[in-house]
Amino acid sequence: MATVERSHGNNLGSMSLTAVKYAVVIFGALVMIAPFLWMMNASLMTSAEIVRQPPVLLSAEPQFQNYPLLLDVLPFPQLYLNSLIITGGTVLGVLFTSSVAGFAFAKYEFPGKNVLFYLILATMMIPFFITLIPVFYIIRQLSWINSFQGIIIPGIFSAYGIFLMRQFIMTIPDELMDAARIDGASEPLIYARIILPLIRPALATLGTFTFIGSWNSFLWPLLVINDRDMMTVPLGLNSLRLFAAEAVNLNLLMAGTVLSVLPTLLIFVFLQRYFIRGIALTGLKG
Repeated sequence: MATVERSHGNNLGSMSLTAVKYAVVIFGALVMIAPFLWMMNASLMTSAEIVRQPPVLLSAEPQFQNYPLLLDVLPFPQLYLNSLIITGGTVLGVLFTSSVAGFAFAKYEFPGKNVLFYLILATMMIPFFITLIPVFYIIRQLSWINSFQGIIIPGIFSAYGIFLMRQFIMTIPDELMDAARIDGASEPLIYARIILPLIRPALATLGTFTFIGSWNSFLWPLLVINDRDMMTVPLGLNSLRLFAAEAVNLNLLMAGTVLSVLPTLLIFVFLQRYFIRGIALTGLKG
């Protein structure tokens, strides 16, 4: 009888602990998602309701016309196209350079390998603002102001991406490469046919981080782009904010913000399986 009671007590204690864990997780999720839910709700409010005190939780009369009005004020299709071109080019560049460099650091031996790798990692500690002026000077000397390459090229090299790819590729057995070499495969073919398919989770993880960072990038495009026809979504929203000093366009600003986060949400939804797997499988070997 005593054994049964102890077992019953342990089960109750385990269930209580599980309930507490779920409660903490749910509370944290609500805290994280609350600003996004308010932003979506505010996009259907009037500007007066947004700034009202105490805050309005739900609009008395949803203003669905805010979205068509936003498209009349800002050329959102063009902003989306510009952002997609810049972000797509940056993501492809980062995935290529990081996977190639990570492959080299993980599977090949060459003089100065470790020193070079540590120097690359050291660049992660250099603030972006330190290199801002030199990089801008180079871009201007190359006449890349107001060009897509002026924004994309400086962003296609990622120290974090190289580190992530190296750590993941190091977990791939060398025997796979040796077998491919015996069959006559060249090194580029090994990279394309063996390494790339096996590191898809890591590529999805890096691609997601890079997409979010590039899509939301503001300072660098602001410096390089002077032409309104080349503005990205953040720059377009900033131009709208400049006219919202009297809360005239706050509702449009909220609507534009909702539209701006949709691509990042879609990317995460479609790649979350690879994203989570990449985070879980990327070890710290080496």
